[in-house]
Parts: sequence; structure tokens; C-alpha cells
Amino acid sequence: MASEFLVPMALLFAAPQDVVPLDDAPLQQEPPAETAEVDEPPPLDNEIIEGRRRPDYTAPLPDAVSQTNEGAVRAPPPEAFPVDQVPIPDRWRLIESLGLVKERWWDPYNQNTYKGDRPINPDKVPWLPITGDDWFFIVNAVSDTVIEPRTFPIPVGVQTTQRPQSLDVFGKDTSLVLSQTFLVGAALLKGSTAYKPPNIEYRVTLAFNANYVDVPERRVLFVEPSRPTHRFDHFVGVQEAFVDYHFRNVSDRYDFDSIRIGIQPFQSDFRGFLFNDQQLGIRFFGNRDNNRFQYNFGGFWRLEKDTNSGLNAILQTPRDDYLFFANAYRQDFLIPALTSQFTFAWNANREADDIEIDDNGFPVRPALLGSLRGRNYDAFYLGYNADGRIGRINLTGSAYYVFGEDRNSFFTDRPANIGAYFGAVEASYDQDWMRFRLSAAYASGDGDPYDDKETGYDAVFENPVFAGADTSYWIRQTIPFAGGGRAVSVNGRNGLLNSLRSSKEQGQSNFNNPGLMLLGGGADFDLTPEIRVSANANHLWFQNTATLEALRNEGSIPKDIGWDLSAAAIWRPKATQNIVVRLSGAALLSGAGFDDLFTSLGNPRAFYSALANVILTY
Repeated sequence: MASEFLVPMALLFAAPQDVVPLDDAPLQQEPPAETAEVDEPPPLDNEIIEGRRRPDYTAPLPDAVSQTNEGAVRAPPPEAFPVDQVPIPDRWRLIESLGLVKERWWDPYNQNTYKGDRPINPDKVPWLPITGDDWFFIVNAVSDTVIEPRTFPIPVGVQTTQRPQSLDVFGKDTSLVLSQTFLVGAALLKGSTAYKPPNIEYRVTLAFNANYVDVPERRVLFVEPSRPTHRFDHFVGVQEAFVDYHFRNVSDRYDFDSIRIGIQPFQSDFRGFLFNDQQLGIRFFGNRDNNRFQYNFGGFWRLEKDTNSGLNAILQTPRDDYLFFANAYRQDFLIPALTSQFTFAWNANREADDIEIDDNGFPVRPALLGSLRGRNYDAFYLGYNADGRIGRINLTGSAYYVFGEDRNSFFTDRPANIGAYFGAVEASYDQDWMRFRLSAAYASGDGDPYDDKETGYDAVFENPVFAGADTSYWIRQTIPFAGGGRAVSVNGRNGLLNSLRSSKEQGQSNFNNPGLMLLGGGADFDLTPEIRVSANANHLWFQNTATLEALRNEGSIPKDIGWDLSAAAIWRPKATQNIVVRLSGAALLSGAGFDDLFTSLGNPRAFYSALANVILTY
């Protein structure tokens, strides 16, 4: 019996595939003593979320649908239908014909004929001289409310003062400005503007401003010392009145050539350093290469401005002051993602025989500086401007050189050559909802006012968006230059340059000035889509104080103007530009140069301004 269980040794050490069961019967494995239960996986849900499916899963197709239509006639081909004669609803009224939209004239958020969302129905306005179904009518309205308490050095008049017991060159410095401006505009244009420029456009914009100012000293608001220290004024100005005619399209992508004639807005560079205003002129403009190249050239005949509102006074004779310009933009020039602009401008001023007194009785042309004589001048500007980015860095920069001739320098009563330069750059970096900015500006000053060369840089009509813009104390406030000139300011309202003008709106450019240097930083924080908080800190200097020293008869004036600190909060309750509420505050911590010019009894060494601004737009 034992021999029945003997197995050859070769079989014991054979490889598994070589093992052959005895009697050619298949080997049977014994089941394990205990078998653990394995949970069955749950069935797959191929559409856990409605509208989404598991990757790599394709649901079975539904059963095929067959249809039998015996005796049917085949539809005619598309060529059988004249598409130019088939009446179909236009793309603007199609939604309304379906009952999905009901137009309301007062609603600026939904489809509205009065904001150009759909064309005019000629049958409803037979008195309009229009034909066709591609004329659009656009109405816009803006309410701009400003409340601005502020302090700045206020000189005491020679003849009288509001406070006779307080004697000094500078008196109380607190003032209040209230201003309300309403703008109403309308435009009539022809063309499907969603895809191409309009064929022709007519536009008119009127502005009404009412303002109230209260100051503590006499002869600040009016030249007569008998007038009060507060003033209420109002004015209606024409800010736009032009015709824009579209000559032609020169490509399938609607590159074009156009002309615009009339009172129109124009900004000579990206940030408004040289000229940013609404003036009477003619402008040719257009683009090429799928809008990668743009051009402008033309000229402006400058209008007089209302003294207290700054609006265009079209009922007065225009000034003998002309601006001719030509510029060209090229995208991705020098480096990708950077737009370069080259500018040439000629400011031809012929107001030597013009004597202009503003609405408050103060002379503005010629400025009451030096010999008090009128001037003619030709100033030619060459400029390069850039806007775009270098990698993650957003970059905007401007550089200008001005040359020409001043026929009568107010220091020497002789002709003088003009040669001055300006540069500004602002770089910013975005990190999620934050933007951090660095700013720098340099405007050359005149180092010798008695030679025959004027080297102080001045613009034609600046209105810069830079270094905190009108939130900045120095940019927003006008600082009077007392003791060296009468009715003359160191800088102009909404201006950056220390140009020693009588008025930015009504005065002449002045190339005998101390210049400017600025270094600053700031940040914008988009806390929510509706709320933005901004802060800026700028340090300012005079570039050269030789002009100030000559006008003030001082041997030495320091260059340091001081620190300009500002912060602002902007609230857009609808996350649109229809309602914008802004509250800002700014302070100037005066430096040695500012204190030298404006030292007074009880000098606070700090001046402030606050701004509450509400803008409503339809």
C-alpha cells in the first residue's frame, strides 16, 4: 500500500508548467477553510450632476426614428429664395416680437432705443430727415456733485483784510467749494456700429454748472475789496458739438479713415500730459493693419473758458491760440504688448496785443509777472509715449522735448529761445485683487531767467491721470504765488506742472518756471466688485528755484515742496459706472521750500483737502 504513494523525484522538483497530474486527471484545489465576504461595489451613477457625465462613458443612443411621408414634394434649393426680399424681423426687434423684452425709455440697463441698442423706426419720427433702418439715437446724462473743504495759503490783500486784528502776509487758510454739474448729450448716427464704425455721427453735449465758494479773506474771489468773501456763480457751456464723417473702410476688418469737425474731446497722449480738453477743431483719424496702427492729425482753435466753471464760453471770441498736431500709434512696437505713440505738436500763440480780464476782475493775459507785457510764442513739441506691459509689469511713460521762440520774455523784454523737456513713468504690478504703483516725473526748470533761453517746461493744457490724479493734493489744489506776482499761481488746478501761470484755462504757457520733480508710490485694492480703496504718497521738489528767487528777490529758496499724501474710497453700488460715489482725503506736509514761500503766523506746516463726489450717469 505504501508503494501507491511513491512519486518520482523529478516530478517533485519540476517547474509548475511541467507538472502533469497522475492519471491525466485535472488537479483540483481544495477550497479554503474560510472565505471572507466581499462587498459588491455600488452601481455607477453616470449622471451624478444634471448635465454632466462620468469621463470615458458614452450613454447608449436612443432608438432610431424613422418617418415615412409618401407623396411629399422635395423642398426647393436655397437659390430659389431671394434673400433680399424675404421679410424677417430685424435682430433688434426679434426678442421683443417673441414677448421676451418690453422696452422702457427710462431703463438704462436693458434694451433701449434711447441709448442706441436698437435703430430708430422712421415711421415714428417722420420729421427726422433720415432714411433707412440703420439710424441710431443716443441720449446720455450725467450729474456730478462735489463737496470739497480744503486749506491752502491765502494771501491777505494789500488794501484790506477780513480780520483787521490779524496782520500777516497770509491769513486764514480754510475754504469750502460746492459744485454741481449737469451734462446732457445726444447723438444721431448711421451704421451698424456693433461691427464697424458709424458712417456719420452728429453729437451735441451741453453742461450746466452751479458753484459756491467761501473763503476767509477778501480779494481772493473778487478783485474789489468791497466784495464779500463768498461767491455763487453758474454757467452753461457747450462741451461737444461736432460732425464725424466716415470716409471709407479700407479692409475687411473695417480699418477706416474719418474726419471730425467741431467742438470735440481730444487727448494727445495716454495720460493727458500735453493736452486734454474739448476744443473747436478739425481732426482726421483712422487705423490700419487690423487696428494695430492708428493715426491722428489736425488742428484746434482754442475757445475762451468761463472763469469759475472751466466750461467752454462759445459766445466769446475764440483766442488767438492755435494747436496743430500729428500723432501715430503702433501696437507691439519695440516689444510685444507695448503700444508706442509718436507725437508732434505746434502751439502758435498770437496774443501779444490781447488784454483779458477774467469774470472776477483779475488780469489773466498777460500774466502780471516781470515786465507785464504781452507775448507771442511758437512752441514745438516732440514726444514719445508708451502704454502696455513688460511681462507682469504694467507700464505707462511719456517723454517730451519742447523748442521754439518766445517773442518777448517777461524778464528781459527780448526774444528768447525755448528748450525744455519733460518725462514721466508709472509702473504697476497686479497681485490678485491688488495693484501696486510707482510713479516718477521730471519737468525741467529755468536756471537763469535773465538769459535769452527759457528752459522751464510747460504744457498746452494738461489734465493728467497720474500719481493719484485729482485725489492728490498738489494736482487738485491751486497754490497762489504771493509776493512774486499778482493773480498768479505756482501750479494749476487739475495740473501737475509748476508753470507760474495766471490761469491754466485762460492764461498763456510760461517757460520761465521752476520745474518739478516727483517720486511716489501707491496701491489700489479691489475689496469687492463694488468697492475700491486707493492710497498714494508723493514727494515733490522744485527742479530749479532760480525763477522763484528772481521774482521774490530772495537769495536762496530750498527745492523741497513736501509730501503729498492721499487716500480714496470708490463705491459702485451696481458694479457699473452708472452710480459712482467717491470719498477722498489728501494732505500736504510742507517742506523747506514751501515753508520759505508761504511762511505765516501760525504756519500749520500741513494743508488738507477732502472730497465727496457723486456721479450719476444715464
